[in-house]
Amino acid sequence: MKIVGEYSFNGGKEAVYHRYPKLLAEICNIIKSVDAYEHKTKTSKEKNMSGKALFAPTALNKAIKKLFLDKEWKPVREKCEYPTKFYVKNYKPKPLHKGAFREMDFVKQKLGVEVQFGKYSFMVYNVAAKMTIFKNLGHIDTGIEIVPVKALADEMSNGVSYFEQFVWDLEHRGTSNIDVPVLVLGIDV
Repeated sequence: MKIVGEYSFNGGKEAVYHRYPKLLAEICNIIKSVDAYEHKTKTSKEKNMSGKALFAPTALNKAIKKLFLDKEWKPVREKCEYPTKFYVKNYKPKPLHKGAFREMDFVKQKLGVEVQFGKYSFMVYNVAAKMTIFKNLGHIDTGIEIVPVKALADEMSNGVSYFEQFVWDLEHRGTSNIDVPVLVLGIDV
């Protein structure tokens, strides 16, 4: 695979290039090491692409994850203890799930990385919420979001979001004083 797009959200490109050049080189090598065609294993059952061979997002994610773990990147998991004090008076809730957590795909030296081959809402959540939460918890200070470009997304299941759409929305959203610097990397085969 290869990196074909870079978008700097809230100074993310500059922060990554300045603070983490060696880790960025490591990430670039990880991406280059993935032979996406080994993961073109999904046969579409979708009406508009029935029978077409597609890249399997789960298999691509698993291949990338293995390479990150081999380079000693670690997932970081935070247990969630949900507050109940905001319920209205006399509300009797069911017991809350005790095993809830939030997880960042990979962290090394305060650089957080998320790999997203899913729905658009997950990309936005990663950058606009999760990375801020993990920064506030002291795990990261900068982030990288790795997403497919449209050409690759078109070769996956319907509903996979893509770099160009994500960048448009971030450009029009603007930044806030709580946003983490994030470098968004668009990848293709």
